Amino acid sequence: MKLYITRHGQTEWNLAGKLQGWKNSPLTEEGIGNAHKLANRLKNIDFDLIYTSHQKRAIDTAKIIRGDRDTEIIRLDELKEIGFGAWEGMKIDIINEKYAEQYDKYMNQPHLYEPIDGESFQEVFERVDKALKKILSSKKDKVLIVAHGVTIKIMTAIIKNISLEDLSIIPIYPGTSLNLCEVGEDRIEFILEGDNSHLI
Repeated sequence: MKLYITRHGQTEWNLAGKLQGWKNSPLTEEGIGNAHKLANRLKNIDFDLIYTSHQKRAIDTAKIIRGDRDTEIIRLDELKEIGFGAWEGMKIDIINEKYAEQYDKYMNQPHLYEPIDGESFQEVFERVDKALKKILSSKKDKVLIVAHGVTIKIMTAIIKNISLEDLSIIPIYPGTSLNLCEVGEDRIEFILEGDNSHLI
């Protein structure tokens, strides 16, 4: 089994430096274009299933990558982005100014981060783990996962058995970056991580 994991294309809020979490903003022209570039890179991959969150930016990216194939797109709520609560829609520089201590914990000490009406990293860990188990149980040969920055970061941590305390060592990859995993009997191994060669 191979897992092709990518983040949605750039959105208007990404470009504006705003956190979107459970909220949504449309893909930018660049985001759409980069999704098409990834689609071209993966055009010869015969995906058995495509998994995405219920969020429009991920669904739109998944549809672009699918192209004219009839591959089923399955929406899993567990693949949605972390819920930022009160921070949703706010610019990162304003958050860093008004909530400096909590934002530093969010970035560098996620196990100590306490959201304001949002999700903790532990809560996201638990639901992403459920999503990964559902996807692996499909036993399909080639699966595409279109998700979100923090979601993919946490999925990577689960696959690599990296603790919540060490989560900050894993980067958040830009939109349409490609991760590729090979799933064996008792292991999952990364073949590619954060690959952007299709954007060059």
